[in-house]
Amino acid sequence: MLKNIKIAIIGCGNLGTSIVNGLLKQGDFSPQNLHVTKRNPTNLLYLQDLGVRVHSDNIIAAKESDIVILGVKPYNVTAVLNEIKPVLSRKQVVVSLATGVTLEEMFVVLEPGTTAFRAMPNIAADIQESITCICGKNTDENTESQIKELFNSIGFAITIDENLMEAATVLGACGIAYVLRFMRAMIQGGIQIGFDARTANLIVNQTVKGAAELMIQKGMHPEEAIDKVTTPKGCTIVGLNEMEHHGFSAAMVKGVLASYQKIEKI
Repeated sequence: MLKNIKIAIIGCGNLGTSIVNGLLKQGDFSPQNLHVTKRNPTNLLYLQDLGVRVHSDNIIAAKESDIVILGVKPYNVTAVLNEIKPVLSRKQVVVSLATGVTLEEMFVVLEPGTTAFRAMPNIAADIQESITCICGKNTDENTESQIKELFNSIGFAITIDENLMEAATVLGACGIAYVLRFMRAMIQGGIQIGFDARTANLIVNQTVKGAAELMIQKGMHPEEAIDKVTTPKGCTIVGLNEMEHHGFSAAMVKGVLASYQKIEKI
């Protein structure tokens, strides 16, 4: 489905680059169909060697694309939409990755009837393992399938109601940082009990990957799997209880809520 689709990523920062990397790993996607722009695109020029069109002209990128992805900061969305609006047609699809910018706010600039989406991937798009939540307006089944296919190329995409997009940002995009911080702490503990850093890192990486795959493939609730590991008077339950005594679960929940409240204030 992506073979003949022309895509522009305007404001190609870390998240945009992750999407680029994911797309380029798709066998049926042509790099020549991809524009990436940035005010100063110097650190993206290596993509030219792969066939990607790298430059700073947002208008050309938008004009020559079927799908226009906005990777700019939330406070720049309106300015960029105003910039590219003259070259947009109703045949094109506009996708915003900006946290907290609603479809209603986008349509202050966009023409009525324009097909627009909000999407929130995470940096695991780099390795085609992102979860991406999307919602849209003025769309149809075929267009929605196309956008899901685009983001499925970098992982797994689901459609949600727009009123859950900020929550999706916290759980999916911020969430990957929460998991990485947890992994860092496990590695530090591993070093303290005798492993060198490299071996501790290897063990923790595979352990977390295995835990996630167990949930996905078996469709289990985490607590069900925990019960399989914990034995009466065993070392696992002692460790879990110690973590809970220090507020492990409560701290995670509070972190999620703090991030969500921050988005609401943006």
